Amino acid sequence: MPDVVFSVDQTKSMRDQAVPGHNRWHPDIPEAVRVKPGDTFRMECREWTDGQIGNNDSANDVRDVDLSHAHMLSGPVYVEGAEPGDLLIVDILDLGPIPQQDSGPVAGQGWGYTGVFAKENAGGFLTDYYPDAAKAIWDFSGTEVTSRHLPGVRYTGITHPGLFGTAPSERLLARWNAREQALIDTNPTRVPELGLPPLPENTLAGTATGELATRIGAEGARTVPPRENGGNHDIKNFTRGSRVFYPVYVEGAKFSGGDLHFSQGDGEITFCGAIEMGGYIDFHVDLIKGGMETYGVTTNPIYMPGRSEPRYSEFLTFIGISVEDETDTNLYLDATLAYKRACLNAVEYLKKFGYSGELAYLLLGSAPIEGRISGVVDIPNACASLYLPTAIFDFDIRPSSSGPSYADRGSCALSS
Repeated sequence: MPDVVFSVDQTKSMRDQAVPGHNRWHPDIPEAVRVKPGDTFRMECREWTDGQIGNNDSANDVRDVDLSHAHMLSGPVYVEGAEPGDLLIVDILDLGPIPQQDSGPVAGQGWGYTGVFAKENAGGFLTDYYPDAAKAIWDFSGTEVTSRHLPGVRYTGITHPGLFGTAPSERLLARWNAREQALIDTNPTRVPELGLPPLPENTLAGTATGELATRIGAEGARTVPPRENGGNHDIKNFTRGSRVFYPVYVEGAKFSGGDLHFSQGDGEITFCGAIEMGGYIDFHVDLIKGGMETYGVTTNPIYMPGRSEPRYSEFLTFIGISVEDETDTNLYLDATLAYKRACLNAVEYLKKFGYSGELAYLLLGSAPIEGRISGVVDIPNACASLYLPTAIFDFDIRPSSSGPSYADRGSCALSS
């Protein structure tokens, strides 16, 4: 096993660790550990909400989750010799739930969860259709998961980190805050919000104290969106064997991350759509000096996905186009709307087999579905597709002349 350079005691909040992590992006968050190019090491990770979600049959905890604490990240890791303009090579060697802990109160101890966030608290991709909180608990068995809330479903997950990245420079951080505030200002009372500006409340700034911690709270970027440094990409194939080339913006790169997932569908459509967990991740790091200019990496990282994924070979594919069905309004080549319609079409189909809309929504967020932009040139309609593996069900989900096999498909946890 590689040396653990960032350890987490899962009985304690990230705030109470011997070396705490952080929950904002800022160039001045102090390094937690140093490594060298060529090193292999392990980082332990806390579940992203810092343990706010429990293994129970109520979604009140999802409804009431305090997102000012998110995401709880491990790091920063200072890579010796890394300078602005370099590319940081990061290889994922292994990752998984909390080792040797098959039960316990923290996600990752033999179980994980998927949540539909309430519309007034961030919402999800289909929040206008499913505005209330819901939750499903998943039990881990090797590489597979089952759920008491969705009986008759079993699938192999693609375990991956939802969020890793390098620290922004002071200039890049200022750009983020300015452009996101400009977006928020276009509709400052929107529900859900258009963005999340810096928030001093509940900021965790690693080992920073005093005036430095106060400044990080006032300036630090929230970790919810992906940005030029990587961040919350939620790429389900970012698993064992993956390699990422991260742009370096500050001395030492200051590499951090967390938000581990046991499984997720493309898009993580419920917002908390993955099977969330704490756990561990093993890395190997190296550098390409001056790599940003050499390879034209002026904004975002480059990924090489790993080859570890379930061998599903048969899918039901649902199509969506950029037309709002409710108002029969055509939007011009809107790929986001097209994928939303594909998701809604899949939900309506699954309801014919006995699933509630919330159950179908949770399933599509967490199972290894494939989402694709299938067409963005045939004006006026963009086309997106959603590939649902048929083998994850213990009944035949395919259309037939005999009609759908309607049955009790379980019940997810709801908020009171």
